[in-house]
Amino acid sequence: MIETQEQKDISNAFFKEALKLLNDSGSPYMLGGAFAMFHYTGIFRNTKDLDIFCKSSEYPKILKHFALNGYRTELTDARWLAKVFKGDYFIDIIFDTVNNICTVDDSWYVRASTGEFVGVPVKFIPAEELIWCKMYVRNRERNDSADINHTFLRYGKHIDWKHLLNRLDQHWHILLAQLITFQFVYPADYRHIVPKWLFDELIERAKEQYELPPPVEKVCRGPLIDQTQYEVDIKEWNYKSSTITTI
Repeated sequence: MIETQEQKDISNAFFKEALKLLNDSGSPYMLGGAFAMFHYTGIFRNTKDLDIFCKSSEYPKILKHFALNGYRTELTDARWLAKVFKGDYFIDIIFDTVNNICTVDDSWYVRASTGEFVGVPVKFIPAEELIWCKMYVRNRERNDSADINHTFLRYGKHIDWKHLLNRLDQHWHILLAQLITFQFVYPADYRHIVPKWLFDELIERAKEQYELPPPVEKVCRGPLIDQTQYEVDIKEWNYKSSTITTI
């Protein structure tokens, strides 16, 4: 849907007001979502929301500040998400991911990229953390694989690949799967962007899986990337979910 100039002006006025309030709140934050994608790739998407990332200790202060300035606030999910509303527009305040893997901490602020959006100075979440979060969005309703590929393509020469591997080290399989998809999508570009040492290391890890003894527990990691389509594995096929911790 093409946005009219009037709609664009209204959107920009909301974004500018919201960012100024965020800056006035005194709470550190970073801009993510569609506008971080624009920052790193140049791909622009019409949207009526801002994705704001912050530590979990910061979102209560941000909610209170917006409430005092006439916005409606909501703690949507205490595990990872709060929201701020004004008319048709809203702000997602994100401090974790639904699978509780990509928790925002101080290192995000240190590595954040500085820039400007609608004339307001802001910090954008680091490209590696943007990719890290998107790696776990692979469900029927939304799959961020193309976003990751575009970030690799447009920003890959600036990515700290060792840091990205460290972020995904526990779930390196999905990083390898994404790199193979990137190689398939961009056969003329991948070798100039993805370091060979990374690809070689992940392929070697995949080979080593065949040398390991079979797991005692039947675990399905599917719920880490899709919380609905793997329900049958957990509820009917007797797999244990890797998202559940028993004490």
